[in-house]
Amino acid sequence: MGKPATFSIIGGGGFRAQFYLRIAEALPEQFRVSGLVVRDPGRAQAMERRWNTAVYPTMDELLRKERPDFVVVSVSKNDAPKVLLQLAERSIPALTETPPAPDLEGLLELHEKLTLRGAKVQVAEQYPLQPLHMARAEIIRSGWLGSVTQATVSISHFYHGMALMRRMLGIRFEEAKIRAMRFAAPITAGPDRKGPPAEEKIVAVARDLAWIDFGGKLGIYDFTKDQHRSWIRSNHLSVRGDRGELFDRSLKMLADYRTPLQLELKRINRGEEENLEGYFLQGIVAGERWVYTNPFAPARLFDDELAIAACLQKMADYAAGGPDFYGLPEASQDHYLGLMIERAILSGETVQTVRQPWAE
Repeated sequence: MGKPATFSIIGGGGFRAQFYLRIAEALPEQFRVSGLVVRDPGRAQAMERRWNTAVYPTMDELLRKERPDFVVVSVSKNDAPKVLLQLAERSIPALTETPPAPDLEGLLELHEKLTLRGAKVQVAEQYPLQPLHMARAEIIRSGWLGSVTQATVSISHFYHGMALMRRMLGIRFEEAKIRAMRFAAPITAGPDRKGPPAEEKIVAVARDLAWIDFGGKLGIYDFTKDQHRSWIRSNHLSVRGDRGELFDRSLKMLADYRTPLQLELKRINRGEEENLEGYFLQGIVAGERWVYTNPFAPARLFDDELAIAACLQKMADYAAGGPDFYGLPEASQDHYLGLMIERAILSGETVQTVRQPWAE
């Protein structure tokens, strides 16, 4: 094994930055953190003590001292474009958080100033790289469902949901017609980024539903605010093809036209019962076939961390001259579709998307 990939983090004091730091700590042979940028002095000291890495107040100071293979940009969507442009001027590869810009105007500017000029930028969209979604994508790729024409995604909001939907349907930059609505309903408040609720409280939350017609393929988007953190709401994903259906972890398919089969996607963990290998996810099986094998075993990482670790590994390969994996055009398309869903919700009208410059 060669030396670990080194990366710096701009915005290293935030919630998302902690994922990258935990992954590097769990996988020291593969990743090494080469400095953080944290503007708040008190927060900077705490981060330096906790993660045993150098912390700098500005990007300029970091880059004077550090030589990372790439930089993770973990700042707000409003600040990200400026940071990406500054890194591109220095020819430093960047892995930025989602979304890369706040609105369509910002996405178009990034296309003009970064993509068209060959800047090395990728986007850390982790949802399609989570183990269960990787397993689902492998089932689709295998042809078990036949020709896929429908997908329902009730997993996460807007651009995350669109990244999953386009992957399950095999959609690139096709135009679409979108109808959508919003429904508000009461629910007992659950956990948020800060942790479990401090008190029992009823809150009103919005449920967004959208029907996205890609012309011969249908995507259904269904997301309730904070659904992915709720203890009393479920996530759901289903995919339908002409020879089968994947419904959450259940698979219905045909051996031949007279012989139906039913399989379950089963997680295989080590460290359960008498197994002494340590506790980690080994992979996911469907019937006798492994449809996902954890490349980071035996590190003890949860699913979202495994997905971000996959982003980091793909980014390390990309920075070293390898292929892109989720660039600005893909990320811009997913954010654009999310913006158009919101437009359809607010207007109550059918919205027609148009082919954007990044699709060329």
